Amino acid sequence: MSVTAAQVTFERDLERLRPALTGYCYRMLGSGFEAEDATQEAMVRAWRRADTLKEPAAMKSWVFQIATNVCLDQIEGRKRRARPVDLAGPGTADTPVGAPLPGTTWILPIADSQVLDPAADPAARLADRETLRLAFVAALQHLPARQRVVLVLREVLRWSAKEVAEMLETSVASVNSALQRARAALDELALEDSDATASPEDEDERRLLEQYLEAFAEYDIDRIVALLRYDVVFDMPPLPLWLRGPDQVGRFMLGQGAGCRGSKLIAARANGCPAFAAYKPDPESGEWLPWSLTVLEPVAGGEGGPAVAGVHNFLAPFLPSLFGSFGLPAQLADSDPIVR
Repeated sequence: MSVTAAQVTFERDLERLRPALTGYCYRMLGSGFEAEDATQEAMVRAWRRADTLKEPAAMKSWVFQIATNVCLDQIEGRKRRARPVDLAGPGTADTPVGAPLPGTTWILPIADSQVLDPAADPAARLADRETLRLAFVAALQHLPARQRVVLVLREVLRWSAKEVAEMLETSVASVNSALQRARAALDELALEDSDATASPEDEDERRLLEQYLEAFAEYDIDRIVALLRYDVVFDMPPLPLWLRGPDQVGRFMLGQGAGCRGSKLIAARANGCPAFAAYKPDPESGEWLPWSLTVLEPVAGGEGGPAVAGVHNFLAPFLPSLFGSFGLPAQLADSDPIVR
């Protein structure tokens, strides 16, 4: 069957929407895996219904409406995803890590490359990065589904109230009311570790990541601790334990967490933040296999420069699927560098 010019144009325009759709689904669902699946399902449905699109100019609203329905179906009747800080108070370096909780418990990361437009202007890129932060995505999960839709479309994707009303087939007044309630709900949450702090400049952020990776590769805990903010949060989903403060992080890394010593590291980007993949040698095969994807949350500092306010280590059972979604190697060899 031959492909028409209209079909080619439709597929091209649909594919252009993928990053924005994936970002939308991610903020709705709180999981990179689920966002990928929801986006793909929305695009398949759109392709199957292509003949029902009356006006090509209305394609964005039409596809987002399909994606909204996919997300609402997934959200219905399930518990919200969360971070360790949302479920319990902090432990100490000596607290048992506890049994892992199901993967559906947790907010999971997503690669920047899946959701951010590199061609966007700097101000838009910064805004998009801030609304991908794990704390913001976790906060969204507290909102009723329809309020979540309105808030993400209005305040993250910057749709007009009229555009949102038309997509949801409701009134502008109803959209504005839902947005007001969503804002009020987020203000009242006062979630742990959800305070808004300015991000450092890109060059400072890159330098901070380099310093952290160098210190981690050498397992120089004093240097790592020196890069952490006074109230840093350190967690390890799917394990429920989380720690507060550089001293506890340092003690943990020299104690229960010392098994991560000697890892090979690859720099990455996740949730608008610097990140890195870590590999350890398998005792049986000798191959270097994934053990963690770590998201570092940097904040602008004062005279001391930027600091790390969050160290979020995502462990099994999210690996190696998580590495695959980030385009990271499934394994490394002895000849690979310690840091790259």
